[in-house]
Amino acid sequence: MDDWTSRARCRFEDPDLFFPTGTSESARTQLEEARRICQQCAVRRPCLDLALATESQDGMWGGTTPNERRRLRRGMRRQPVVLVGSR
Repeated sequence: MDDWTSRARCRFEDPDLFFPTGTSESARTQLEEARRICQQCAVRRPCLDLALATESQDGMWGGTTPNERRRLRRGMRRQPVVLVGSR
């Protein structure tokens, strides 16, 4: 199994950067810095997939905030299920 975390760009960063506290200007600046790092990461998708699968409620994962992931999950639930080979 491929360990995508060993290729994550954030592995060299302070983990606290990806988990700001509050909604202050400082916290927003911190989130934007984390997002910039995520946008340059080669394993953004598996990171986001993990956060969606585990319903992570905190931090920046795959370049998304908790609110952005909640919207993604709601959108995923609204999509119709298509069964392969069904008629």
